[in-house]
Amino acid sequence: MLSDDLWRIIRIGSVGLTLAAALAGLVLDDAWLWVAAEWSPPTAYGEFHARGGFDTPTVVALLVAALVKAALLWLILRAPAQGPLDRRAKALRRLLYLAVAYILVLWYPIGLLPDAVDAAFQLALWTAIDVLYLLVIRWRSRVLRAAAGAMFAVELAGTANPLLDELDLPELGSGGVVEVGLMLGGVAATIITVVGQRRDGRWSRGTQVAGWLSVGVYALVIPLNLLLGRISSGHLAMLVLVDAVGLVSTVWIAATARELPAEDHPADLPPARRRVIRLAVAAVTVLPIIAMIHPEQTPHNTYTGWSIDCYDRPGFGDLKPAERDAAFLCRARSREGGVPPMFPDDLPDQAILAYGRTLCRTKDRDEQEAILTRAGSARPAWGADPWDLVHVCPEIVGATHPELLRSAAETEAANTAYIAEKNAKCRDPWPRAKGVVQATANYFLFVDGDHGYLVHDPEDESADEAAEQAMDKVYDDSTLIGVAGSTVLVGHVEDVSDLCLTVKAFRAAPPQRTAGWDQVTEVPIVSRSGRLTVPEKGEGGDAGAGAPMPNLAIKGKGRYRLRVHVRVDEAGEEQHLVVVFPGASRKRLKLKS
Repeated sequence: MLSDDLWRIIRIGSVGLTLAAALAGLVLDDAWLWVAAEWSPPTAYGEFHARGGFDTPTVVALLVAALVKAALLWLILRAPAQGPLDRRAKALRRLLYLAVAYILVLWYPIGLLPDAVDAAFQLALWTAIDVLYLLVIRWRSRVLRAAAGAMFAVELAGTANPLLDELDLPELGSGGVVEVGLMLGGVAATIITVVGQRRDGRWSRGTQVAGWLSVGVYALVIPLNLLLGRISSGHLAMLVLVDAVGLVSTVWIAATARELPAEDHPADLPPARRRVIRLAVAAVTVLPIIAMIHPEQTPHNTYTGWSIDCYDRPGFGDLKPAERDAAFLCRARSREGGVPPMFPDDLPDQAILAYGRTLCRTKDRDEQEAILTRAGSARPAWGADPWDLVHVCPEIVGATHPELLRSAAETEAANTAYIAEKNAKCRDPWPRAKGVVQATANYFLFVDGDHGYLVHDPEDESADEAAEQAMDKVYDDSTLIGVAGSTVLVGHVEDVSDLCLTVKAFRAAPPQRTAGWDQVTEVPIVSRSGRLTVPEKGEGGDAGAGAPMPNLAIKGKGRYRLRVHVRVDEAGEEQHLVVVFPGASRKRLKLKS
């Protein structure tokens, strides 16, 4: 363990650092107050910087919280009592001090790791502490020890739930009532531990008082936790003060670790001695650290619209939680396609993230436009799209757009299932006539619905030019079918986003079948490479057939006839039947209209 002198240096230095930051907040800038009260970079400060800074109640709350935490920190960092410890007591003391270190400083670096690592660390730490509580504390009653074990089990169940959630495993109960029950189990575990300390006799009255005060803090935190989801940012002062008072439980944990001697009486507390030389040593230790800490009021611009790191980023579902903010910053500053960025280049990263989370809570485009205008956006009327905002508030966007939370593999599986479902609804409208080759599938049209589908020779060198000519004929002649050499463009009669398409190829002209169809048209088409087919919906494509289409040029290169049957059923669903067979005629026949 550390020497008493080193403990005093750490104690004086940490309290001095907190008070120095608070003083800097009063003299220099509010952001230092945040550092003093929260002992962390001001991650939430960006939102209030975007709004003009903290309001007066919040400044007062931060100052009071800093002073309260400095006082409590003075109690926490007292040197441990001298005296021999057995193996279990020594292990318990070290684990309790590790818990104190986590609460004070280790939460920040561990928070940079995946959430599952943090949850696993806390579960392992408190499981070991609770087991050692049962072994080290002299309960003097089997019933009390059994009750303590039961309460510790309930407490650990509440600690295990975050880990189970991160691993996508069933939680140990869910819902508000169960969550409150687990929290109450933690309170009961604290109460029964303090009772055990009293019956043991080795812990001082001051430590026991700290334990009972921590129970009172728990009683305050439980109802507040139920209300925090409804508390707006304007109530930040309340949250800061509650956070400061919550450090009382850390005082109890540290005192429990400090007073673990082997003797049967409470340890005498070391006298508080102030020496100039120790203060000087502490100042030399902490002043360089103070010089290295910068409040995040200074603009941080991690990415620009042209940053290489912003290209080829995966979708939201494939990002680690720690990468989501960076992805949003890339999107917010993007100039892809020559469009202006969502936010101006000189706006700090933390302000952009704060504005993004504010945009998540808007009800309509007008509110978004007002926020973007206040932020100085060059395109406020465009608003913010859910596929951008999902990176900063997945819980909000995911409620209305769950598909945006999917990974690439999940998206592909969902698309495959959707296409299969659409294909299953399409049936062969002419089952008695079996073609040499045939297929039935759903054909997905373009989103705007302006185009139909092609029957073409994809290997014809002039395929693209022929497709443009066929499209021009559809528009210029106001006809359903446009023909240009090796390409036929077939439109649709209803305003639909997809239709059922059946294609069949015959060796000779099949009987004309017009009954039950609204329109039947026959046109010429040529295959210069020996292929005629319908495009399939490609990966990420908007349009195409939902299943592979066969080669309809069953006799190879040459001229063919293409007969198109179109109808719309009572449900408004459009169906097409395309029949292809060899034929040299170049006439266009309207068999039914």
